[in-house]
Amino acid sequence: MQTNNAIRNVAIIAHVDHGKTTLVDAMFAQSGVYRAGQAVSERAMDTMDLERERGITIAAKNCSVVWKGVKINIIDTPGHADFGGEVERALTMADGALLLVDASEGPLPQTRFVLKKTFEAGLRVGVIINKIDRKDARPLAVLDDLYDLFIDLGADEEQLDFPFLYAIGREGVAQETSDEKGRDLTPLFDLILREIPGPVHDPDAPFQMRVSDLGYSDYLGRLAVGKISNGRVRSHDSLVCIDRENRENPLRVSKIQVYEGMTLREAENADPGDIIVLSGVEDVQIGDTICMKDHARPLRRITVDEPTVSMKFTINTSPFVGREGAIVQSRKIRERLLKETLRNVAIQVEEADAGGANAEVFLVKGRGEFQMAILIETLRREGFEFTVGRPEVIYRWEKGRQMEPVEHLFIDCDETYTGVVTEKLSVRKGRMTNMVHGSTGRVRLEFSIPSRGLIGYRDEFLTDTRGTGIMNWYFLGYEEYRGDFPTRRTGSIVSDRQGVAVAYALFNLEPRGQIFIVPNDPVYEGMIIGEHNRPNDIIANPSKEKKLTNMRASGRDENVILTSVKPMTLEWAIHFIREDEMVEVTPKSIRLRKAELSGQKRHQMVAHRRKSA
Repeated sequence: MQTNNAIRNVAIIAHVDHGKTTLVDAMFAQSGVYRAGQAVSERAMDTMDLERERGITIAAKNCSVVWKGVKINIIDTPGHADFGGEVERALTMADGALLLVDASEGPLPQTRFVLKKTFEAGLRVGVIINKIDRKDARPLAVLDDLYDLFIDLGADEEQLDFPFLYAIGREGVAQETSDEKGRDLTPLFDLILREIPGPVHDPDAPFQMRVSDLGYSDYLGRLAVGKISNGRVRSHDSLVCIDRENRENPLRVSKIQVYEGMTLREAENADPGDIIVLSGVEDVQIGDTICMKDHARPLRRITVDEPTVSMKFTINTSPFVGREGAIVQSRKIRERLLKETLRNVAIQVEEADAGGANAEVFLVKGRGEFQMAILIETLRREGFEFTVGRPEVIYRWEKGRQMEPVEHLFIDCDETYTGVVTEKLSVRKGRMTNMVHGSTGRVRLEFSIPSRGLIGYRDEFLTDTRGTGIMNWYFLGYEEYRGDFPTRRTGSIVSDRQGVAVAYALFNLEPRGQIFIVPNDPVYEGMIIGEHNRPNDIIANPSKEKKLTNMRASGRDENVILTSVKPMTLEWAIHFIREDEMVEVTPKSIRLRKAELSGQKRHQMVAHRRKSA
């Protein structure tokens, strides 16, 4: 085996909002990617609109810099737990990793997850303690916490002897001690060259590459991204793609591209260990092996953790179908969902009842409701119109026992709110496992809680802690079902007819609960227009106008002043609905509705259930 010392492939991993993408910006600036005077934007690697709006990385991306003649391929990975599949996929292209940790918050749940996956991949890890300029920074204590985390994850002596630096990513400086004043990122680049090994390959083996990502170009078609494991490849070589069933599909590469900064550059050939992009590959999926036709040997496929949450996607059956969305057909929705599974290895799509009564219902499985919300938001921005159901956890059966996914939950809040947080989580079958009191009046709580107990809890948690609480979690495993608990203690206010909302009707409905719509909003039968104060649903007429007479008197015709309505967000909507309710999603609107729109049919269904009971 030989090592290609001209290349380093390094993944940057961290918990969400610990500064990965900002640090990559500084690496670009100091390695010569930007020319002098070039106007650049912050968080250049966050290329998706949703990433810029939410300030998080959603998809793993590749880029490269050159330092002292060595090409460094950088893989920027997501930090949110719901996008862990992206991290697992990206690590297959890396030979080492930089673990970024906030100097104040320290290692958090996603830090544990990404570090565990890095150990499983056998990668060399370097640590960067970032944001040491924060007023509440505690870099030395965080370093001790990291040693504890490494030991807890079963690190060996070599892994425990990890190199580390202190950094201020926003200012583009790194330093070897917490006291000195850094000038630039030279210590970081030198650490990568010194500690991260070059890619290892067999000099006598023919070309092999595992597909770790997919792309698409209007000019080149489908693109296959991956690291060359062995051998070299040239344009127009005759290759084969080995799929999941070990079938060999012939292909001919039309163009080879390599990463140069944030862009791609065409190349005649590529060396072992480099991360390349091949075009001319049509029928390919993530995990497939591309190799020489005469030496077809597959590499180990990419495996990721199983999904824990599912949601039903179906066509829109409301009276407003097609008014705001251009794509409403079930065939188009199915094609788009299947296309998503090609690029996102953590997403699975099943037809709920192929050929049956529910042939237009698709079951989408993923890591969490936030990942589902991002997928839904992406589809609605592409012009799709559809409806989705409430997120449901995926159960297992082992030896006749029902098993459910369980999360390790971390809560950081003021001591004042400890009681209400503990009470709410205990109702959701959470069990406290640890409590640590801080010196600043805050407390860190740890719970073992079913995944279904966290669905819809974030908004309630922020309200209970007045927006000052922080909650994070990671997947712990499967445990025996802990029992039922109420998901929502309030009912819904449901419209009984189609029409337009009127201020007079909404004003008289306000004492019954919280209203979701405003005057002149279109409504239809079965649409949820508010939250009832009591557990039962009520039927209302939001289009009812005041009866007028020809008699007028002082004080009789008063102005109607309505309570302001909180704008509805997609995440809140999918958390709010019950099992018999759905969210109607269009490019312009988000509406809540009953799964069965007809009030008469809903009444008959309730009567039938009572008789059956």
